[in-house]
Amino acid sequence: MKLATLKDSTRDGRLVVVSRDLTLCSEVGHIARTLQAALDDWDHVAPRLVQIAEGIETGAQPTSRFHEHDAASPLPRAYQWADGSAYVNHVELVRKARNAEMPASFWVDPLMYQGGSDGFLAPRGAIVVADEAYGIDMEGEVAVIVGDVAMGSSPEAARRAIRLLMLVNDVSLRGLIPAELAKGFGFFQSKPASTFSPVAVTPDELGEAWDGGKVHLPLLVSLNGKAFGKANAGIDMTFDFGQLVAHAAKTRNLLAGTIIGSGTVSNKLDGGAGKPIVDGGDGYSCIAEIRTIEVIETGSPKTPFMKFGDQVRIEMKDRAGHSIFGAIEQTVERCGGPGSR
Repeated sequence: MKLATLKDSTRDGRLVVVSRDLTLCSEVGHIARTLQAALDDWDHVAPRLVQIAEGIETGAQPTSRFHEHDAASPLPRAYQWADGSAYVNHVELVRKARNAEMPASFWVDPLMYQGGSDGFLAPRGAIVVADEAYGIDMEGEVAVIVGDVAMGSSPEAARRAIRLLMLVNDVSLRGLIPAELAKGFGFFQSKPASTFSPVAVTPDELGEAWDGGKVHLPLLVSLNGKAFGKANAGIDMTFDFGQLVAHAAKTRNLLAGTIIGSGTVSNKLDGGAGKPIVDGGDGYSCIAEIRTIEVIETGSPKTPFMKFGDQVRIEMKDRAGHSIFGAIEQTVERCGGPGSR
């Protein structure tokens, strides 16, 4: 089943069920007006939404045209958004570039930060930033939305609580991160609003690609129309989503609608750092990683962070080449310019 939220005059939009090919949708306000309402009563609501989804595929259900640019993030705002760093290869590279030792605990205890969740950008909404000097970067990720998760749940129980999956652009302002982390109190200004894919899907929609709490498909990232990354989200993922959710629930209950992210998708190549796509590698899901490798190899970064007017696209396709979640497609704009309100 595929679900989306269409923008309307309210902050939380209205829930629709979307066809597998992302071309049609059906209003389901009589079942649940919003995705959060559906998640709050999932056991009762989900079977009814599945019936709608089946009716769309057979032609038995009234539909209208689905346009990705009409969609908000599936949850336009959420009670909680926590992002992990499950691809420890990415963390290792970043630390190596600044000659920082990698603690052994990073391989057994996930990193995670709590992001702002009071408002997410629409999948086609602009990335609005005041100054290019902030170091504007995309971060291509996968995320899950969970139902209620009890404090202290095991990874197995946490895996069973996963309701939906989405893609993420977890925008980072790299120029602000070092000073914030040096304070010893985590990210805030360096992590503006994140963006999620037009559509969220139930795990069964991924078929055999959903295995072991991981999505075994490439995450496709392009920058200004050129392929930038195609790292496989199921490879080099040190902690699966069950482990990430359980980590978040170690000392608190997670309520339905909590979003947990994977962190930047990153693959090794022959046991070492990855290579750009043009050099035969799988590329990268963020600019910081290629800059890190440039520092390690040449002593200084060469690839610039994003500028005003740059465009990023993040998508994932099934093995037949069909888009699963729709595409995040955003342009970087100066604060105060078009689309900044």
